[in-house]
Amino acid sequence: MGETPNMPAGKWHTAAVVADRFERIAWRDTYEQSAGLRELAEELNARHECATDLLADAFLAAYKIRPRLRERAEMDPARLVNHQVVNSLLESPEFAELRRETAGDPYAAAMAVLAQGAALRRMLEGSRDAQDRAERAKKARRAAEGAAAAVGGAAGSGEDGGEGGGTPAAVQRAIEAAKAVGEQADRAAARALAAAVPGIRASARTAAAEAAEAVREEAALMRAWGVAPGQLERMPFDRRARLAERLRASRLAQWAELIGRFRQMADAERARKVENTTGELIGVTLGDDLSRLIPSELASLGLPELRAVFAARYAAGELMLYDSQGEQPTGRGAIIACVDTSHSMYVAGPGGVSREAWAKGCALALLDQARHARRDFVGILFSAADKIQVFRFPAGEFHADEPAGIARVLDFAESFLGGGTSYQTPLSAAAELLEEGLNDDTRSRGDIVMITDDECGVTEEWMRGWNDAKRRLGFRVFGLAVGAPRAAEAGSVLDALCDNLRSIEDLTDVHAAADLFRVI
Repeated sequence: MGETPNMPAGKWHTAAVVADRFERIAWRDTYEQSAGLRELAEELNARHECATDLLADAFLAAYKIRPRLRERAEMDPARLVNHQVVNSLLESPEFAELRRETAGDPYAAAMAVLAQGAALRRMLEGSRDAQDRAERAKKARRAAEGAAAAVGGAAGSGEDGGEGGGTPAAVQRAIEAAKAVGEQADRAAARALAAAVPGIRASARTAAAEAAEAVREEAALMRAWGVAPGQLERMPFDRRARLAERLRASRLAQWAELIGRFRQMADAERARKVENTTGELIGVTLGDDLSRLIPSELASLGLPELRAVFAARYAAGELMLYDSQGEQPTGRGAIIACVDTSHSMYVAGPGGVSREAWAKGCALALLDQARHARRDFVGILFSAADKIQVFRFPAGEFHADEPAGIARVLDFAESFLGGGTSYQTPLSAAAELLEEGLNDDTRSRGDIVMITDDECGVTEEWMRGWNDAKRRLGFRVFGLAVGAPRAAEAGSVLDALCDNLRSIEDLTDVHAAADLFRVI
């Protein structure tokens, strides 16, 4: 800790982290785009003139793939506190964990700096004496260099005029005296910084841990809402910041983990699907259906010496095929999720999960299902007969850089109508949408998913029209009775309306609807 800078003042560096031109541009661009960084810098600069440099160092330490600190001897004495702060960050295991989320991502690195704002403030306040002494040491060193230059210049020009004052020995004594003053100031600054180091290290570990948690939480929130890391990296800074703020402020933000589990479950169920096979995979059988060949049979076609054997086994119906049972082939038309948003959907079940949260999580997973299958998706929120809200997500609007129009997804997820419950209104709207073109010849066999927690009646006339629409359009209806086992009983109205109906009682269990994602 006693090492002091020995470079000429003009060559001292104010940046503790070594960075190339492109990394410095990344910091400047991020700083210009982030109001939060500018506000933090303004606040800290009011009391600590080195604050902006420290924020840049903290950003680069999080952003660079392999951050490297300058040697202490290269640093401006007034920035040695910054050097110690960043060194303490880089030495902490918590910061190494943080960098897994931030390296190469300027937005995440900026977020890490903001999350460390309070700790950086504490570290600067705790090392204030060291900063003051370092600044005095810097001034003393400059004064010493100036005095030495002045005395030497006077001796060389013969301007001293005092007896013996211009001799080489006198000049040397004056230079050494000036240097001694600077070195004494350096030692005092080094002692003050050494005294501040334990506090800086403790605060650095806390800051890194808090920042890592904040960055992980936001990343998890983005994933839960279906925004992939690659999409985030391509998203402009200000837009990403607004999206993150909206996600954090969402009514369903507290259920992000549940929504994320729904999406993960749906992904896993999609992976279990066998394209172009009927029903649930249960094993391997023999036959001649080329659409259900197992991979090893397909591989044999690539070997000329096995093609004759393959042809003979095909003629005899002895090719190995995937075997499945009990489920119809998936549809190709629109997926329409009718979600009950009556007052009773606010009710929380086991684990504090509300019926609305479970229903919206399931609906968002169905939206993913449609996106992966390139099918249209419609979300219909309903309650009383006169309350309905329709959100359409055509297949053609699903883009890699814009996950299903995330703003509209949030509108769909956050909206809540309140009131009573009517089956007829949302189901009629769904059938009309299929009739209008979402269920044309190229996208036949739409799927309607009815998610509700209530029972209600329908008229005979409406039921006749409903059954006629089902026969004509060929769509399927799946029912999910959430926290309402009576609504799913045999002979109930919902049972009569649906081809496939199940009761959901444990709202912490997303797998209760798992098989839905293998048949839709």
